[in-house]
Amino acid sequence: MRTQGEVADTVPVPVRWRAAMEAALYGPGGFYVRPGGPGPAGHFRTSVHASALYAGAVARLLRWVDAELGRPRELDLVDVGAGRGELLTGVLAALPEQDAARVRPYAVERAARPDGLDPRIRWVAEPPEGTTGLLFANEWLDNVPLEIAEDGRYVLVAPDGTESPGPVVDGPDRAWLERWWPGAGRAEIGRARDEAWAAAVRSVSRGLAVAVDYAHTRDARPPYGTLTGFRGGREVAPVPDGSCDVTAHVALDACAGPGAVLVSQREALDRLGVAGTRPPLAMASADPAAYVRALASAGEAAELTARGGLGDFGWLVQPVGVRSWPA
Repeated sequence: MRTQGEVADTVPVPVRWRAAMEAALYGPGGFYVRPGGPGPAGHFRTSVHASALYAGAVARLLRWVDAELGRPRELDLVDVGAGRGELLTGVLAALPEQDAARVRPYAVERAARPDGLDPRIRWVAEPPEGTTGLLFANEWLDNVPLEIAEDGRYVLVAPDGTESPGPVVDGPDRAWLERWWPGAGRAEIGRARDEAWAAAVRSVSRGLAVAVDYAHTRDARPPYGTLTGFRGGREVAPVPDGSCDVTAHVALDACAGPGAVLVSQREALDRLGVAGTRPPLAMASADPAAYVRALASAGEAAELTARGGLGDFGWLVQPVGVRSWPA
């Protein structure tokens, strides 16, 4: 027969959201690290999975960085939150052969290296120090665990998603809220993301660091927050039990360092030559096959740049020893 204390020990204790997210996403059996399965692409659609045009745009950005650096003998490409390596694979395929031969690709990921990945890609747990080139983080920061606050108190959460009020927010978290998300109501404390991004930028000796994500700025913070979950291509309740992705939009303006530029994905991809313009109808009779290919490409570009969709993502572009981009 169990004592009252032994019974109590079996009851899950609510914890603050940052700890709950860390365990649910990256703990033993966590959503992002469990072996097997389809990986992130099986649960939600990112720009990387939407079209090869995205990898082509990143390849063009890498070549811009390469030119700024004076075409060094080796050029680093660091993909933070690399998933299954899809973006790196696409960028290497999009580069001219002579440029691809100089690239040192790094996939920064906490999950195990997938089978069959291009052997040129180095699989690492942290960004390599001394990067000379491009560090690119596509939809990484939204999965960096963070605290949730409501009416000045931390929010606690049980494994089944049930929330309860916790202690008063204080210290650096309170200072962050006062500066970046003032006012009462529900807020997502992005301090951990600021620190994670600053550490990634510090790993770059010279080049660009770019973060791309769902984003909002201080003058337009969502009054009820953005915390949500995804599973099997559908948005679901953010239950921190490892069964689903748990994510929240990013306060990219708080992450930005000196000289950083914050633009929409629509503007960034336009500068990199991705446009959703339909091909001229005359091409349909002159070269039907080329017309079909151009029409498909225009449709993919339109998805990547769509208002109310992927085109509204934020690009935080941080120069390190080079000109700011877009210059």
